[in-house]
Amino acid sequence: MQTNESGDRDDLQGVVEAARDGSRPAFDELVRRTYVDTYTLALRLTGHEEDARDVVQEAYLRAWKGLKRFRGDAQFTTWMYRITANAAYTHVQKRTRQRTTNIDDVDEPVAVALEARTEDLAESNAGLAELAEAVDQLPQTLRQIVILKDVYGLPHEAIAEELGISVAAAKVRLHRGRKKLRDLLDESDERSAHAV
Repeated sequence: MQTNESGDRDDLQGVVEAARDGSRPAFDELVRRTYVDTYTLALRLTGHEEDARDVVQEAYLRAWKGLKRFRGDAQFTTWMYRITANAAYTHVQKRTRQRTTNIDDVDEPVAVALEARTEDLAESNAGLAELAEAVDQLPQTLRQIVILKDVYGLPHEAIAEELGISVAAAKVRLHRGRKKLRDLLDESDERSAHAV
């Protein structure tokens, strides 16, 4: 959720101020300008299109209700990242408690690019699919942090604040998530080698 130029950022700030003053058309403009990035994040965090749409709807509802409290300490887009991540976490936890997944309902894994060995994998479609499958296998708490840090580049402090954990805990979970991801990729390589 990044604006391309500083002029766009300044322009967005004016729209944010108008929306904070209660202008529904201004808020609709904020939604229009940030929807694609918000939906992309929700999809990566939930791994399912229907869930992503529900998360986006919830995120914008929370944003509308909380806009008067938005102080502008961070950019609006960063604030939306946090709201979306929180809504996704809540939604996935609720979904996990309420339903089981039918194998026919499972979408293809969402592709993400990470560091180290994973960059090599991303160069091919097969490698990208392998990487996405490995990310999808991470436990939700680890997957969320890996995506927020390695895909969206959020700082540890922002991730910790959003998830209600300490910065140290965010760093530990990121380390565990990356290690688990490497282990999953190594296991996949071993299975492939034995299959040949």
